[in-house]
Amino acid sequence: MHMADALLSPAVGGALWAASAASLAWSARRVRAEGDDGKVPLMGVLGAFLFAVQMINFAIPGTGSSGHLGGGLLLAILLGPAAALLVVASVLVVQALFFADGGLLALGCNIFNLGFLPAFVAYPLVYRPLAPAHAGSSRRTLAAVVAAVVGLQLGAVAVVAQTVASGVAALPWPTFAAFMLPIHLAIGVVEGIVTALIVSFLRDARPEVLPPAGRGPGWRRRGVAAALVLALLAAGVLSQFASDAPDGLEWSIARVAGHAEAAVPATATHAALAALQASTALLPDYGFARAADAPPDARGTSVAGLVGGALTLVVALGLAWVVRRRGPRR
Repeated sequence: MHMADALLSPAVGGALWAASAASLAWSARRVRAEGDDGKVPLMGVLGAFLFAVQMINFAIPGTGSSGHLGGGLLLAILLGPAAALLVVASVLVVQALFFADGGLLALGCNIFNLGFLPAFVAYPLVYRPLAPAHAGSSRRTLAAVVAAVVGLQLGAVAVVAQTVASGVAALPWPTFAAFMLPIHLAIGVVEGIVTALIVSFLRDARPEVLPPAGRGPGWRRRGVAAALVLALLAAGVLSQFASDAPDGLEWSIARVAGHAEAAVPATATHAALAALQASTALLPDYGFARAADAPPDARGTSVAGLVGGALTLVVALGLAWVVRRRGPRR
């Protein structure tokens, strides 16, 4: 559901930049107030893990579309909403700057849609009431599926609303919504099941990674090591099995407009941001540069996964370290 700049006007993109910046500032203060230094390494490796799993698109049977784990809900369960938003933002910044995935004007929208809505709406208002601390595995699975569906539906509605409010893409909102909501319902169900499986696995194999904060000695080393191994496996190996089908947003645009990409508005803002993104993208589209008709290079995908995971690890760790360093001395 990564939005491209072509869907947005500078006014709408700028407004969502401001909203997301305010949410990130509040989240940074919240993480600082929590005073949990143990979250710093975990935020870094979970950022690397999320980058890797977002590369693994899964096919939606019978549609010709695909989806991937958004991760906002999962990270909210593991880290809490504030830290989750900081990590999701780190992933999206790396994706936009170094892999040209999602536009720079659209970055505020993507942080809001993929980070704020699942972490600050779906998690506290849906998941936590449905899965209290004493809930069994079936209850937690149900909670994860329902919360993921709610988060994805809210994100899909937000994408449609932001696109329509921008008025730069010829995508009639009733038709656009009619494709966006059902396909993201299916993606949400899969995301909920995968989220529940990951949480259940960690609860059984690495319970020290999960809240509450009563973590015994050695939890940081074990928890961080487990997350790092999973990130490396997803980035270097599992990314090879990703579906080539367009994601839910691209699929919906193609059904409405007849092609998967909207035309980029000819404004100075769009041109400047496109040039900036082109200059920073190390591995556009998560692979080595190739001719338009050439098949994807599997080595490029693995390299992109490993490089992106490493970059996200550095960005998320750096952000978490800065947030904690600026906190009051204890």
